[in-house]
Amino acid sequence: MKRVNLLAGGPVDQWASELATITTVPGQWITADRGTLRLLQQGVTPTIAVGDFDSITPSEKEQVLAAVSDIRSVQAEKDETDTQLALSIAFEELQADRVVVYGTTGGRIDHFLANLFMAVEERFRTVLNRIEMRDRQNTIQFYAPGTYELTKEADKKYLAFIPLVPTTDLNLVDEKYPLTHFDTTVPISWASNEFIGEKAHFNFKTGIVAVIQSKD
Repeated sequence: MKRVNLLAGGPVDQWASELATITTVPGQWITADRGTLRLLQQGVTPTIAVGDFDSITPSEKEQVLAAVSDIRSVQAEKDETDTQLALSIAFEELQADRVVVYGTTGGRIDHFLANLFMAVEERFRTVLNRIEMRDRQNTIQFYAPGTYELTKEADKKYLAFIPLVPTTDLNLVDEKYPLTHFDTTVPISWASNEFIGEKAHFNFKTGIVAVIQSKD
């Protein structure tokens, strides 16, 4: 399975714990905007860097240009974010089987929501199950209709289910707080649920559901 890591420009203090030893994280790296500079500062060079690079200084941009061999420069005025473009490239060009996304939470809420709702875009519908976002407290995964088994992360306590689009027949089978045949036409967060054991199961018929494992 080919893993590609995507680093965006979110706050470093929100990074997932595995990035403390970032050189040991498996897989290729693709970066978006300021994420490129931050990855280079950690001693790792991305395969591809994407962005308008409007969030770094001219001297920092020179560092990026000197270090990265494949840079996809884009205009600041565009219809897609740098992270959206990087995610597309990860799947289409790098042929990722799985993309683990870092640096997309914390800081500006509008940026976080743009990142969260990437999964509902039509171009990502066929790969949304292969996108995962991680930060210091959360792991976010995305699901198309179906039946699923979740495995509890050792350091996480809470479990949330968030229909992102109109969703039908959502069932939380063996979680602490079960749910049966739930339909919604608007996004909603069923937060602060929990695993009973090491596994949990859920299913739904239509829609897109984000599942978050989190800790305080």
